Amino acid sequence: MWKRALDRAGVGAPRLRRDYTEQRRAVRRFAPAEYAAARLLLPAGLLPHVVAAVAFMHETDDRIDRGAADERAAALAEWDALVRKAFAEGDSELPVLRCLTRTAERHPEVRGHVTDFLRGCAYEVAWRTIADDGELDRYVREYALPALMLTAGLLAPAAPSAREAFTAHCHVLIRAMQRLDFLEDLAEDVRAGRPGVPADAVARHGADLTRPGPELGRLVAEQADRAAADLVAAAPLVGVAAPAYRPFVRALTGVQRLRLDAVRRAGPALAARGSGPSAPRAAVLLLGETARARRGPRTG
Repeated sequence: MWKRALDRAGVGAPRLRRDYTEQRRAVRRFAPAEYAAARLLLPAGLLPHVVAAVAFMHETDDRIDRGAADERAAALAEWDALVRKAFAEGDSELPVLRCLTRTAERHPEVRGHVTDFLRGCAYEVAWRTIADDGELDRYVREYALPALMLTAGLLAPAAPSAREAFTAHCHVLIRAMQRLDFLEDLAEDVRAGRPGVPADAVARHGADLTRPGPELGRLVAEQADRAAADLVAAAPLVGVAAPAYRPFVRALTGVQRLRLDAVRRAGPALAARGSGPSAPRAAVLLLGETARARRGPRTG
């Protein structure tokens, strides 16, 4: 199946085929559920390019996520220069960038998404706290949405008006996803000194982010409700996507609902541990979408 995917993606050179295969192994290792969804629900010819985009995003995050703010900023500047050089020369010493440049040749819009993402990484490197929902939305607009569009942009409709609507719904979806990220990772983020739950909400509930308690429970419930509202508002994304991509988009949004359920169940316990979607329920969701896709195209 993978060799066929490489053929359909236009990846013919032996070195590039090895490069894409290396990125596939990496993505399967750090994002097994997401890879399984892409493998089962996306057209074969798109899979290697999605793999390349996800691998690049992960490599970027890994490079800029360690050390003090100035060290992270320096790592970003170095990485940005390597990416620019790869695009300018159409080649790189790094397999992840060789794949990225090849994917951008086949899908020219990727280059713009890469530029937006790297620009947003400066915001990701610099922030320490999220003051309120307005600042959360800025974080999403500056960083989280460009990160999502590295892959979602490959699924966007060609018509400008439909693409605009697609991106707008992606914005709402990633805002819900980011709010869930900050709740799931609350204990880890507090230890790192970078809690992402809006500070005004923490103060409003009088919550102690380091200890379970009723105040933290009310904070989590409020933030979960806001994520739920965004998931409802993002529902039209499935209908905007091209029919071939709708099973994958449905699975993606369905997994967010499972994440939301897990956050609600964890409640104040998020001060001590993370949470995530139920693996059995996620498997059922993925298998259901796979069966639905095999039955034939649907309209919603």
